[in-house]
Amino acid sequence: MPAVGEKAPDFALKNQNGETVRLSDFRGQRVVLFAFPKAATSGCTTQACGFRDQFPKIEVANAVVLGLSPDEPGDLLKWQQAENLPYDLLSDPDHAVLEAWGAWGEKSMYGKTYMGVLRSHWIIDEEGRIADAQIKVSPTDSVARAVAFLGG
Repeated sequence: MPAVGEKAPDFALKNQNGETVRLSDFRGQRVVLFAFPKAATSGCTTQACGFRDQFPKIEVANAVVLGLSPDEPGDLLKWQQAENLPYDLLSDPDHAVLEAWGAWGEKSMYGKTYMGVLRSHWIIDEEGRIADAQIKVSPTDSVARAVAFLGG
């Protein structure tokens, strides 16, 4: 898991349209990368729509938003269109990037434990270094903390 101040590990993942997106494509801008468990679920919609609603403030701060989940591109596209999300959603079906970034781990629900996405976000600076990392954050706190960190 990359720590604050370290160079963010680059990745290449398919977005909702099946196009390859690389983190390094955004050098010169700040990036809000948020990890979410599953498209079109309540907490994930709260987080994604929060970033949508704050998108003008994020853009003013010279930043872009990228969502990251194990969902397939087609599912991400349907959700993006349904919620009018103005940013890319990235598909990590084998959760390799989620694991490398520390956002894949043990979770529990109704007394059962399982492995899954730990809701998180990172802010990557213009030079590609981790400026902030929030692991296991609530959907509303994720948006508020990211926007505050960006100065919004």
